Amino acid sequence: MKTPTLETDRLVLRPISLDDAPAIQKHFNNWEIIQHLGLAVPWPYPNDGAETWIRDAMLPKIKNGDTHAWVLTEREGDQQAIGVLHYRKELESAGNRGFWLAVPYQGKGYMTEAVTALNDFLFFELGVKRYEVCNAKSNIASRRVKEKTGAIFVRYGNCPHHSGDKTSEHWEITYENWAKIRGRD
Repeated sequence: MKTPTLETDRLVLRPISLDDAPAIQKHFNNWEIIQHLGLAVPWPYPNDGAETWIRDAMLPKIKNGDTHAWVLTEREGDQQAIGVLHYRKELESAGNRGFWLAVPYQGKGYMTEAVTALNDFLFFELGVKRYEVCNAKSNIASRRVKEKTGAIFVRYGNCPHHSGDKTSEHWEITYENWAKIRGRD
């Protein structure tokens, strides 16, 4: 299935494209974001990091049907990317879903709103039964998004992050739990 545009009250989640590289580079190249990510993400972040990541990693996976990826934009804004949300069909060590949000937009409930739209899409349109997500134990904001969007803590794991945190939290989101939260059980 082609990645659809998803809309919320305040956001438009549109499929990622190479045209989003400058905005992603501007916002993602920030220690406040990178510190909570695994060591697979380079730091210092290269000047062409966003373009390379979109072109060489995301677009081929999207074309193969392995991944859905969106940029988050404010509905009332300039439509520039302020974050990224992606879902991988195959479970990886970092789980099925990843996200980040530019620092000036954090703390406004945007990522919770975006993940709610994603969960509705995955569970009610694609028929996904369950998926897993992870975060650095020290990333309290990411944990809160998970708690507010139906994730259930499963276990701790070992995954070195740029912050020095070596402990990751592993969570599970299921159709049954999400349907109950959304009143569709």
